[in-house]
Amino acid sequence: MYVCLCHGINESTLRDAVQKGSRTLRELSFQTGCGTQCGSCVPQVRELLSETLATSQANDHVSFLQVAVAS
Repeated sequence: MYVCLCHGINESTLRDAVQKGSRTLRELSFQTGCGTQCGSCVPQVRELLSETLATSQANDHVSFLQVAVAS
């Protein structure tokens, strides 16, 4: 689904940018251009950023626990 219509940026592109290191709205905007035209996508981008970071952190925690238990 498209999030930023002005630049044609979809959820997948934003999630990939977060996986590659973007941690703030500013970093996402710099990498993808989202939120830099009309700004109407900013609330949805913030929500997607929060969700993606939370999922990533939860996955990192589970991976750490799996390594710790396996050791």
